[in-house]
Amino acid sequence: MPLAAVADLAGSGHKQAGAFRTISEVAEDLDVPQHVLRFWETRFGQIRPMKRAGGRRYYRPEDVELIAGIRHLLHVQRYTIKGAQRVLKENGVRFVQAVGRGEAVAAAPSLQEVEAEVPAGIPAERAALIAALRELRACRAALAALRLPPEPAEG
Repeated sequence: MPLAAVADLAGSGHKQAGAFRTISEVAEDLDVPQHVLRFWETRFGQIRPMKRAGGRRYYRPEDVELIAGIRHLLHVQRYTIKGAQRVLKENGVRFVQAVGRGEAVAAAPSLQEVEAEVPAGIPAERAALIAALRELRACRAALAALRLPPEPAEG
């Protein structure tokens, strides 16, 4: 694809749906810091943006969908990196892309995975409270993701 496809449409400030996105655009669109996107590239080999001169990253629409799915698994469903990698391995890239588009839902992380996140040496009661708090935060995030802006009034 020519580099012109990466540029904004003439004066509109918006890109075509199939246009490549820079790391700053993806970071802004998905509300994820750029350094986190770079880190995820090291942990999820399936994220492979095109790199141009000077190491500039250009993300294809499929990359953005995959990142959105990974973000959902990690931030909304509260999977660990290992857990999200397992979902990718077991269900494939297309499934995680569908999660990113809101067309599919991954099963909740296992209790063992949630318990593995609790530091050792914490009493069982406190560990249960920590796990419950994480679950409540995941529920709150899931509800927030379901909220849609109101439809504009036609007139």
